[in-house]
Parts: sequence; structure tokens; C-alpha cells
Amino acid sequence: MATFFLLVIIGAISGFILGLVMKIVRIVTGNEGEILLYNMDYIPVLKRWADKSITGLIFHYMTCIVSAVVLFYMLVPLGFERDIWPYVLVYSSGGGVLFFLSMLTPTPPSHKDTAAWINWTVSHAIFGVSVGLLIYLWI
Repeated sequence: MATFFLLVIIGAISGFILGLVMKIVRIVTGNEGEILLYNMDYIPVLKRWADKSITGLIFHYMTCIVSAVVLFYMLVPLGFERDIWPYVLVYSSGGGVLFFLSMLTPTPPSHKDTAAWINWTVSHAIFGVSVGLLIYLWI
């Protein structure tokens, strides 16, 4: 049970880092990739709450927490749960692919925005480093 709670904390901390990195990139460059972190208007069930900023924030943190917990337990049978590289690989490649969900929404960024895709993918690699490193150090 302690491992589960540590994973929840790791997911939340790493989610904060992901949001912070993307916010800094947006402030410095104007790149709109950060908007996609909190966007839910392409998910039919959640779309009705997409206009509330708090729901986007909750969506972001829940996604980060669940992904950290689930990936950790998926890696346990393989013996890779304390390695950093699987988290970086899964979150950067998965994030890079999921970016194209932006095709389903008129909200920026455009799925054709290469700079936003790079920002999104690199930021998710940083999320992976954070999750993997915190798991390595704390679990």
C-alpha cells in the first residue's frame, strides 16, 4: 500500500513538472502545446465539463497519476519497474502519438504544428525522467 501511495505522489509531482516545463516554454516562445495538457473537449463523456478550467487541471493530474501507477505495475513482471528508460520511452513515444488527438478539437495547438509536437514530446520525455527517477530514488 505504501508503494501505491508513493506512486500517486510521484505522478502528482511529475505532473506538476510537466505542466511547469510546458508553461515555461509557452511563456518564452508562445508555443501553445501546453493547452493540450488540460483540454478534454475531444473526449465525448468529459466534453460537457471542458469549459471549466478546474476540470482540465483535474484531468491532467489524474492522467499523470494513473499513468505512473499503471506503468509501474506493468513493468514489475518484466523487472524494469525501477529503471528510468522505460518511463522515458513510453511517455515520450506515447505522448508523441497522443498529440495527434489535437486533430479532434478546434482548440490549439494544431496537429500540424511541428514546434508544438516537439515541445509536447520532449516535455513528456522530461515527465518520464521525473517519474522514473523518483521511482528509482523512493521505491
